[in-house]
Amino acid sequence: MSEEISVAEAYRRGRTIFMGLELLIAPGALVPRPETELLGMTALDVLRQMNLSTPRVVDMCCGAGNLACAIAHYAPAAQVWASDLTDGCVEVARRNVAHHDMADRVSVLRGDLFSAFSGLELDSTIDVIVCNPPYISEKRLEGDRAHLTELEPREAFAAGPYGLSIHMQVIKHAPRYLRRGGILLFEVGLGQDRQVMRLLERSKSFEGIRAITNEAGEGRVVVGHTTP
Repeated sequence: MSEEISVAEAYRRGRTIFMGLELLIAPGALVPRPETELLGMTALDVLRQMNLSTPRVVDMCCGAGNLACAIAHYAPAAQVWASDLTDGCVEVARRNVAHHDMADRVSVLRGDLFSAFSGLELDSTIDVIVCNPPYISEKRLEGDRAHLTELEPREAFAAGPYGLSIHMQVIKHAPRYLRRGGILLFEVGLGQDRQVMRLLERSKSFEGIRAITNEAGEGRVVVGHTTP
């Protein structure tokens, strides 16, 4: 089944499965992809290793809220703040939080990246930030990946001339919110893992930088730790 057909079918049904959870979906928010489960599982592994009583997690570019809900489900002590730029994503994410009765632990806010958290006093308090940002270049969206925007919002894919504009912004501002020893995790596009690792290295705010590969040996998640 092609990607376009499976997306259309998911929208028709109004729901999909992500990390074993039923999620509601609607036009205006990206349909959660199976490859993003690697980011979710890596985040849960990191949280288990941290062994915190009440972990504090941010889901940046939350889309339909799939990562926020999955992390809250499998790490039931976690407090999660999720954000996205568009009303469509925020509406669907909030529906999923309500669908899984998580409103006491998962907050969904609308804003441009970290600006969504203005006034919440989250500075230096977050243990883990997960981010599945747009990561397709404008050129590819006008070329071989143009089909992606036929059914799903362009904002879910477009990421500047090199497909890394959102990664760069998150790397710049994440250290303000992460506590010492906090962890930033990204999903990256095919072939972007080394570029994102270099961006983390150049920021001089992260160490222990590494890529997590999928079953095909492709680096699809990049992890960095703030200095303890």
